[in-house]
Amino acid sequence: MITYKNILGKIILVGITYYTHDEQFIERKQFYGEIISADRKNGITFLKQDGEEYTLPPDLRSVKIAPKGEYKLHSTGEVVVNPDLLSTWNLYVPE
Repeated sequence: MITYKNILGKIILVGITYYTHDEQFIERKQFYGEIISADRKNGITFLKQDGEEYTLPPDLRSVKIAPKGEYKLHSTGEVVVNPDLLSTWNLYVPE
């Protein structure tokens, strides 16, 4: 079971897909890093591979245990090997 406490220090691979308000694809962003803080109030903060902090909403339903393997980032071609967790999001830009 995934909890805020047991994801600290884990490597998370995040994919965010952006759509217009009428569901037209805009772009996809992917990044990963080590989770440095996580709680119900402030969300899930991780240190991205470029050194920048990024915070996801405090919703553990979007966090899954990652199957072992290699994950290729579409934007950079970089390969992430065996991340601990996956998180995917679909965001819709308001009209």
